[in-house]
Amino acid sequence: MNQKDTLLSKINNKEHIVGIIGLGYVGLPLALEFVSKSVKTIGFDIDATKIPVLNSGKSYIKHISSERIAEAVNTGLFEATADFSRLPEVDAVIIAVPTPLNKHREPDLSYVENSAKVAAQYLREGQLVVLESSTYPGTTKEILLPLLEKAGKGKVGEGFFLAFSPEREDPNNPNYNTATIPKVVGGMTPACLEISKAVYDQIIVQTVTVSSPEAAEATKLLENIYRSINIALVNELKMVFDKMGIDVWEVIDAAKTKPFGFNAFYPGPGLGGHCIPIDPFYLTWKARQYEIGTKFIELAGEVNTYQPYYVIERCADVMNTHRKTLNGSKVLILGAAYKKDIDDMRESPSLKLIELLEEKGAEIDYNDPYIPILPATRKYKFDMKSVELTAENIASYDLVLLSTDHTGYDYEFIAKHAKLIVDTRNAFGKAGIKTNNIYKS
Repeated sequence: MNQKDTLLSKINNKEHIVGIIGLGYVGLPLALEFVSKSVKTIGFDIDATKIPVLNSGKSYIKHISSERIAEAVNTGLFEATADFSRLPEVDAVIIAVPTPLNKHREPDLSYVENSAKVAAQYLREGQLVVLESSTYPGTTKEILLPLLEKAGKGKVGEGFFLAFSPEREDPNNPNYNTATIPKVVGGMTPACLEISKAVYDQIIVQTVTVSSPEAAEATKLLENIYRSINIALVNELKMVFDKMGIDVWEVIDAAKTKPFGFNAFYPGPGLGGHCIPIDPFYLTWKARQYEIGTKFIELAGEVNTYQPYYVIERCADVMNTHRKTLNGSKVLILGAAYKKDIDDMRESPSLKLIELLEEKGAEIDYNDPYIPILPATRKYKFDMKSVELTAENIASYDLVLLSTDHTGYDYEFIAKHAKLIVDTRNAFGKAGIKTNNIYKS
């Protein structure tokens, strides 16, 4: 029996073991889905502090319960480790690591490259390697394939197997989770595609196959560029309509009553999360290698990147109308996560807002029920703790800036005690609160 048939047999009989490199917002829920379908799974992470937490049945991500992790551990089908020498134990290696941008807004593939090197170091015959990290078209073929081929385990599609399947996680989405979001898969060869599809078919509602890893990589970029461009459009309209005295939120609500030809997107203080602020720049960078401009995508990026600056301008204007300045004022930012009801701060516009307000000379505090302390990020290192939302505390600030519209906020209570409010999410409007001290941005 050849390597392909041997591995397919193990997968079909659920005798295979899955290894996931990267136990963050993508890798951890994916691991739990495999375990829930009775597939033995080993999670690998370079952050050794995560390992004892997970193996004791505890979670470090808000929307993933400790009970779910404890159940996975207690079945004996899941364990976490920082020992990558155990990679030969697994039949399928799934790489789910960050793909950030560097300071020049160019792809930083160091996490992918390091993971691929480790996978190649411990590669054994008959293994499947799948990259899930968002990246530019060609990454799987140009970076992973050469590294794995050097391991000397035979040709791709015969001695080992390689594919790309972009993650589609949307943390805390009430309607969709890892298992119910269709999975796109592109294999280096037909055999690679068949095997990777068999792996995901066991845990995902639908596996969508495409002709190549490049097509799968491009699919993820299209999804997020589509969102980036449409968000940029409404952000630009927000600024235009504001000057015209028109409420963009009212306009969007009216427009979305059209049953065809329109999908509602909403403005905000800037883009957050790991994908939408980053993925478009992966394609613009790659396109330059082909001497093709991506003006549309880059313009959307410029509009969205400008939004925190616009919010601060709006705050300054609001303060000026009340004969106050940002310089020397006390400002409370509501929300540090990049979207409501999660504890994920990746690329959160709130961090940029803090930086800009500090540059204006304001004294800044924040509140976020899910982020008690602002952790250090690659770019920011704020030494701040979430303040309590008491009537006295709220009233002590010259301005309250709503950045993240957590559903747990008591908007009536906040509006009652705040002197001035700038609302970037229309949270107070959606709560039916209309007072003279609330300004939209």
